[in-house]
Amino acid sequence: MSLAALLVLADGRFPAGGHAHSGGAEAAVKAGRIHDDVTLEAFCRGRLHTAGLVAAALAAAAALGMDPAVLDAAADARTPSPALRAAARRLGRQLLRAARATWPSAELEALAAAFPRGAHQPVVLGVTARAAGLGPLDAAHVAAYEAVGGPATATVRLLGLDPFEASGVLARLAPALDEVAARAADAARLALSAGPEALPAASSPLLEIAAEAHAAWPVRLFAS
Repeated sequence: MSLAALLVLADGRFPAGGHAHSGGAEAAVKAGRIHDDVTLEAFCRGRLHTAGLVAAALAAAAALGMDPAVLDAAADARTPSPALRAAARRLGRQLLRAARATWPSAELEALAAAFPRGAHQPVVLGVTARAAGLGPLDAAHVAAYEAVGGPATATVRLLGLDPFEASGVLARLAPALDEVAARAADAARLALSAGPEALPAASSPLLEIAAEAHAAWPVRLFAS
């Protein structure tokens, strides 16, 4: 495992397109569900244990070498919202573009050929982690962090929230991030023998509903 590669992949400045997405925070802010650091923490904690856990497990499974096509179908099945499926594929396409330039590999090239319109972002993340010499737990940590880091950063822009308060939220979530990443990696290892049905399918209906409403807004700051 290369610690430097892990830091590069998790860095918000890595050109993977995540800065254009709020992870549902924009819709939550408009609805009044996020209005300060306390409500941001509650939102992020809920997102971490649902969408974050699912994404982390998919990424870990891809890092272990499971068939990306099987995992992409599993991601589709776990994402009822068409808007979120489209966003996940856009993010996957952008991440794959950055990954191919950063860690060239036959697996990344094969993924690009198989999914010209983009695979789900967590699947691409796991294959990218594998190309970078990282393991399933590393991939799970990156996916789990993205699940909360995106909304926290977006809320600073949406609400003018103090960046120090947003960073404090992420620091308080650190033990939960470690727990979710470990659960995701364990589930991915089980899925190697038991199949994708063993991967988590935690649901977050409010995120799905809000994503559909957000996609219909004529003016918005973030793509999702």
